Amino acid sequence: MKARIHEFIHTNPHFQKFIYTLIILNVFSLILASYKEIYSNFELYFENFETFSVTIFTIEYILRFFTADLDYGKDSSFSKRLKFSFSAFGLIDLFAILPFYLPLIFPFDLRVLRILRLFRLLRIFKLGRLSKSLQTITSVLKDSKSELSITLFVAFILLILSSTLMYYVENEAQPDKFENIGQSLWWSVAILTTVGYGDIYPITGLGKILSSVIAIIGIGFVALPTGIISSAFISRMQNEKLSKTECKCPKCGTEF
Repeated sequence: MKARIHEFIHTNPHFQKFIYTLIILNVFSLILASYKEIYSNFELYFENFETFSVTIFTIEYILRFFTADLDYGKDSSFSKRLKFSFSAFGLIDLFAILPFYLPLIFPFDLRVLRILRLFRLLRIFKLGRLSKSLQTITSVLKDSKSELSITLFVAFILLILSSTLMYYVENEAQPDKFENIGQSLWWSVAILTTVGYGDIYPITGLGKILSSVIAIIGIGFVALPTGIISSAFISRMQNEKLSKTECKCPKCGTEF
């Protein structure tokens, strides 16, 4: 029976489509509930749908926990279930249902309840187990981890250098805008990512020159991680297409 349940929750397409649809509906429900007029008119429907969703997700979590000893190699049943509980998807499944039960056990004020409701958004990450696209993107990010870490390190150095330089250049002219390096860091993030909010900007000649140089560096810098991820993604797609290509023997026509 355990093997059948394990196969059902992991491979049954109807069950996976049902969970997939329920997650999407939960996201839309969370968005619609933020509109006070809609929520006040359909509060009972929102609450009933939330109860139904949590019930289904709770049953799914219990079944995955129950059949977890069929995964994770040759460890004991307890250690396998422990690994599932602390795995990425295990924690996501738990936090997706936990905010519903905590207020029933512990008395919380409204502010804490609002924070707990935010955890409902974690249900969207459950799609990572079901969506092939998200699995591919996650795999690409893992493969590009070393290249992206170098890029992030260079970004950190550039942010510190540019914010420190701009602080010393603009502090006397704009002590309210560039009061410290922390405020300059906000300017550096905006300029290096080429967003340019315009709330903080240099007014001295040297500051404008420095800002122009940093902005030009930012254009090339933002393109680096984009190029790394795009290249890895295209390479992965090409490899998957090649692996699916059927070859035929020119003599007998056998596919292999």
